[in-house]
Amino acid sequence: MKTFHVQNFGCRASQADGAALEASLAEKGLTQSATPDLIVFNTCTVTASADQDLRYLIRRTKRENPNARILVTGCYAQRSSEEIAGLEGVNWVVGNSHKGSIGDIVTENPTPYHAEVHVGNIFDQNEFFTAPVEGPAGDRARPNLKIQDGCNNRCSFCIIPSVRGKSRSAQPEWVLAETERLSSSGYPEIVLTGINLGRWGREWGAGRQLPDLLRRMLEETSIRSIRLSSVEPMDFTTNLLELMSSTPRIAKHVHAPLQSGSDSVLRRMHRKYRPRHYEDRLRLARQLMPHAAIGADVMVGFPGETKEEFEESRAFIEAMPLTYLHVFTYSERPGTKAATMDAPVPMELRRERNRILQELSLAKTRQFHLSLLGQRFSAVTLNDQGTALTTNYVRVQLNEARPASQWIEVELGAITSRGVREANPLLVLT
Repeated sequence: MKTFHVQNFGCRASQADGAALEASLAEKGLTQSATPDLIVFNTCTVTASADQDLRYLIRRTKRENPNARILVTGCYAQRSSEEIAGLEGVNWVVGNSHKGSIGDIVTENPTPYHAEVHVGNIFDQNEFFTAPVEGPAGDRARPNLKIQDGCNNRCSFCIIPSVRGKSRSAQPEWVLAETERLSSSGYPEIVLTGINLGRWGREWGAGRQLPDLLRRMLEETSIRSIRLSSVEPMDFTTNLLELMSSTPRIAKHVHAPLQSGSDSVLRRMHRKYRPRHYEDRLRLARQLMPHAAIGADVMVGFPGETKEEFEESRAFIEAMPLTYLHVFTYSERPGTKAATMDAPVPMELRRERNRILQELSLAKTRQFHLSLLGQRFSAVTLNDQGTALTTNYVRVQLNEARPASQWIEVELGAITSRGVREANPLLVLT
């Protein structure tokens, strides 16, 4: 077994894990290939459709590449290891609990007769799985740097704490060293990610929290831009937002999961804030960063969601200074409290509510883009060489192709179906 391919599913934290898996397999002497001996599926299990898609892909892969060995890891592997082990063609099932040992597992027994299962109690996991990152597939200009894993929250709809374990953080010295290494390798921006990113360092006490880490990154590394991925609303503290607004080296981009704008639905979800708290954080973000992108995850069709609760949520979202939404349709997850709740919302109604919020998202994004036309922003060129991403999260279609990973300054000229088109010839920044 000499070659491998890692296919990632799900969130940025999972993508970061995938990049670390690539590095760990390379350390064992394997090389990446489009026709690999080993295929690693790094899975998600947030929705039932994610599980179904993975099972279909395993069957198709085995038909098309019968000689390849298949390893399934990630959140689905942690949650349903025996189910996956029973699928034809699967050689190894490795939970998040053993993800750091995959290199050893596949080299010590490269031809298992039966599917090997390596899954332990994720809540016993204290180590932070990571490895040097060379940038995730498809976005080499903006690698994900995972600095936090696990979650101590117990939202009633979410299976992730039981497959990722308790909140734990990467050591600050490792974060600083890896940030500088990525900067020295030519990456213009890094995206800090985690399962509950805003909780970084909380287990260590005061003085070692996310704003403290960011200050050290600004002072002790040369990275040009730091972008935060999703941060829980109440972790967008005044301290953090003021820091973000104070320097051009932190992207003006706030993503704060909302889930619902209905107070009663948030209570059933066991979320730790209410709409008024969320509004306070967003209003402050907009005051401090007038041109920032502000996004939210929202869920429709949560058990018991009435017509009135949905309308309350929709109206709240419409009133917020949001610039885009990630809209999710509620999916029952066995093992969660929500899966046992009464009054499930019919699937047709869930889909209709999803459509309504998707349209609202498009309208908000268009309004945001229109407000920026004629203004100039710094941006980093992406891999396709024809687009760039501004510091405030606007995808810009360039007038001419440019190499990836360049910092440029662009004037936003006109709305397009995919974002915004550049107005004038770009200026390359040094």
